[in-house]
Amino acid sequence: MNTSLTDIFPAAYRIYFKTAEGRARQVSEIRLRTSRPAILMEGSREVFLREDGAYTEHMDQAWRPDRQALSEIVSHLCQYSLYAYEDELRQGYITIEGGHRVGIVGQAVQESPGSIRTIKHISAINIRIAHQILGAATPVLPYIYRRGSMRNTLIVSPPGCGKTTMLRDLVRQISGGSAYGPARTVGVVDERSEIAGCYMGQPQNDLGPRSDVLDACPKALGMMMLLRSMSPAVLAVDELGSGEEIRAVRMAASCGVSLVATIHGMDMQDVQGKPGMGALLSEGIFSCLLVLRRDRQGRCRVGQVLHRRQIDGTWEEVAGDGPAGGI
Repeated sequence: MNTSLTDIFPAAYRIYFKTAEGRARQVSEIRLRTSRPAILMEGSREVFLREDGAYTEHMDQAWRPDRQALSEIVSHLCQYSLYAYEDELRQGYITIEGGHRVGIVGQAVQESPGSIRTIKHISAINIRIAHQILGAATPVLPYIYRRGSMRNTLIVSPPGCGKTTMLRDLVRQISGGSAYGPARTVGVVDERSEIAGCYMGQPQNDLGPRSDVLDACPKALGMMMLLRSMSPAVLAVDELGSGEEIRAVRMAASCGVSLVATIHGMDMQDVQGKPGMGALLSEGIFSCLLVLRRDRQGRCRVGQVLHRRQIDGTWEEVAGDGPAGGI
C-alpha cells in the first residue's frame, strides 16, 4: 500500500480501523452500509468491525455506521468536493490516492434515459484495498515466452482470485525486461483504474519504465487510441467481455501487437462458452492461458497453464495442478 489504511478515513473514524491498520497487507475490502454491520474482508475471510476497532465474529457486536458517518467518510474520500469527482461517481466508483477503488451505491440521478449524471443519498460503499505484489508473475514468465518472443496471454479467473494482480506484475516485468524476454513498450488501457490505480492521472502502482497508461477509457476505444498514438509493442487490458472489445483485440492482433488480457471465468471451457471468445481462441489470437483459482486454504494460485499447439490448434496443459504438475 502506498498510503496508511487509516488515512483513507476522516480522523474521527480512524479508531474503527486500528486493528485493520496492523493487518493492512491482509485486508482486501471494507464494506460500510448505512445502519448495518461494518464488514472487512481478508481474502475469503469475513469479519465485523467493533466500535473500538477490534475484529469480531459476532454481527450483534459490530459497529453500524449511520447516515452522517457514511456522508462524512465519502466527503473525505472525495476531498470534500463531490463535484470534482462527478465524472467518476457516474460510473459508480472513485479511485483515491494509493490506487484504492471505492464502489458507491445510492440513488442514481439520470441525465437522460440510460445515462447517469451522479449518485446521491449514498447508502453503501465498498473500499477495495489496492495491493501490488511485486514478483507475482515471476513463476509464469517461462510459460509466456517462447525463444524470447511473448505469447499472447489470457488470464482466466473468477472474481477475487488475483487476475488483476497477475496482469499488473506481468506488465511491469514485460516493460522492464527479464531473463526470458527483452524489455518492450506496453500500452495499458485501464478502464476502471484498477491496473495502474491512477490518481489525478498518475499511476500509483509500478508498471515498469516503458508502460503508458490510458486511464478511465473504454477498453475498445482505448486500444485503438493507443495503437494510433503510442505505438506499443504490447497491449494490456483487464476483463474482456463485450463484442466491441473482442473486435478491438482481433484488430490489435492483426496489427502485430502482442496481447495480455484478463477475463472472468472458471476454466478454458467456461471462457469458450462466452459470446465471441470461443472464436477468438479457435483463431489462435491467444496462445497461452493462465487459469487462476483458490486452493483449499483459500489462497490464490496459478491452477493451470495451457498452450495452444500450432500444429493442430488443440490446447495442452503444460503446468498446473493436473498431470503436468504445479507451479
